[in-house]
Amino acid sequence: MDNWLESVYSDGTAMFVSDPSPRAGQTVRIRLRMYENAPVKHVLLRYLRNGLENVVDAKPVKTERGLTWYEAKMPVTERRMQYQFYLVTDGTIYYYTQRGIGTYLPDHTYDFVLLTDYVQPAWVKEAVFYQIFPERFCNGDPDNDVRPGEYAQDGHPAIHMEHWNDTPLTYQRGFCLDFYGGDLQGVRQKIPYLKELGVTALYLNPIFRAPSVHKYDCVDYFHVDPHFGGDQALADLSAALHANGMKLILDISINHTGANHRWFNRDGMFFPTSEGAYHDPDAPERGYYFFGKGSAYHGWAGNANLPTLNYTSQALRDVIYRAEDSVLKKWLKPPYSIDGWRFDVADTFARNDDVQLAHELWPEIRQSIRAENPQAYILAEDWGDCAGYLQGDEWDSPMNYYACGRPIRQFFGQPDLFMSRDPRLRSVPYKMTAADLRARVIQHYAKLPWALWENQFNLFDSHDASRLHNDPAISPMAWRGAVYFQFILPGAASIYYGDEAAIDGVLGSNEGCRYPMPWDKDFQSGEPYRLYHAMAHLKADHPALSRGGVKFLYAEGYTAAVARFTQDEAFAAVVSSDEEPVRIRLPLGAVGAAGLADADVMGEKLDWRPLDENSVELTVPAGTCYFMECKMK
Repeated sequence: MDNWLESVYSDGTAMFVSDPSPRAGQTVRIRLRMYENAPVKHVLLRYLRNGLENVVDAKPVKTERGLTWYEAKMPVTERRMQYQFYLVTDGTIYYYTQRGIGTYLPDHTYDFVLLTDYVQPAWVKEAVFYQIFPERFCNGDPDNDVRPGEYAQDGHPAIHMEHWNDTPLTYQRGFCLDFYGGDLQGVRQKIPYLKELGVTALYLNPIFRAPSVHKYDCVDYFHVDPHFGGDQALADLSAALHANGMKLILDISINHTGANHRWFNRDGMFFPTSEGAYHDPDAPERGYYFFGKGSAYHGWAGNANLPTLNYTSQALRDVIYRAEDSVLKKWLKPPYSIDGWRFDVADTFARNDDVQLAHELWPEIRQSIRAENPQAYILAEDWGDCAGYLQGDEWDSPMNYYACGRPIRQFFGQPDLFMSRDPRLRSVPYKMTAADLRARVIQHYAKLPWALWENQFNLFDSHDASRLHNDPAISPMAWRGAVYFQFILPGAASIYYGDEAAIDGVLGSNEGCRYPMPWDKDFQSGEPYRLYHAMAHLKADHPALSRGGVKFLYAEGYTAAVARFTQDEAFAAVVSSDEEPVRIRLPLGAVGAAGLADADVMGEKLDWRPLDENSVELTVPAGTCYFMECKMK
């Protein structure tokens, strides 16, 4: 049979593993499937037990929808069980891992992995997050607004913006002190709007006491900023979200504080408190930072306003995460009861030249969080390859710029988000191919246990990246393709506030992607809102988009197609940046499907025809993107 290799598939879902979250001592059944009548003499499961190789037969157990399923048993004896498949034909042995199929013996980097006794935050794979930059979302209580000149930072006064729709000030004019009055009361008032959109979880940028607009320069971890409504506003918001079946995660930097934090006793003389200040040259909090001679100290990324925390201090570990009244535990407990943490600059956390504590601290932090809430989500900021943190005992996910936001932006013509900052790299023109898009995605996911695939936080816009739709070089169809791409990948999808409203913004600065939400516009009748509404509700209604397998069906030239599927349903996304129409072959039989719907989710007419029992031909006009339901066999 031609093309049979395209049908070979297994993953860590319940379709292919009898218990995706096994306990030590269990025996699990591992399955693989391929086209019926594929020219395979033996299917072998290869796993390690106590360092020894075990190779056992996987026997055919059923055939349905043109696919034969093979099954083998594997005892679960270690915390981490790794396995591969060997497919034996008359002339060749094919080796199958999460990265794909080859004809040489692979190493263990891309093995399938089961984690023993692992507790997955199961709600995440079904989630549609909505990221909110609180100061710019909605002003629910003008009485708590920052007053003009209420305080100053580094000699710059706080500014109250007169009108909600005024353009945010550049950093050179506003110094991140231009306030509009957004608060937690405003977020709570918009819960009905968010629920109708299809949002199931909120991710809030920092809300703790801090002088700036962005609040990554925290001065008190233990209290919500009064200009956001204070602690009670958070308790009220959390209660309202949970009453509506929605989750809440908060953003925090435990890598550094602001220089005005009450702990930062730089001169060893005055230690400020809410009651005033007292003289204490030996304040224990001084040990929370990296101080040198003459009160010199280490600032994160060289920023003097963001002194780095020093986790050689056991007392600091207690106050941040270990003690029952620690920072991280306080907000997980009632009445706040948050559902997880997003950790700012997690990639650099506790990594300070000769003091490298990251892989010591993250497992401790995870254990502390999970002791309070076993389903809490641990989301970390990292823009690159971070597979070492994603093996089940540290993070649940990074902000998935690496395998979602960065490649899909580059596929549609933007420079890479990080590489564009270096003129030596920016000067080289490059249009990403579909093959490279596929490789960029697979190289990230394939190094992770499947349970971590389902945890991924997929995004392409955020408070740290210029909004894709604000780039005049990005067509509305390309932007639509980026949305399709993030929703087809395993894990959660994230909408950055205002993207559904085609919010204004400019390129080239953080201020340019933090405009106030345009509530006075009729954006709910526009395509961006309708698109996100459709995708969010599709994800909620169809298990294939939350618990299904994933497979690239096509990746040639400048057109790629990806499917998500269960045994009973399948969807496919096609993204194209091609300048000419193309005809592509989609091997739908590999996911148990036989054809396509007549139109995609946004009503675009599909021009397709059957080719054979396992494939169809789809004509894709230049630069067109589709999200399609498949017709099952």
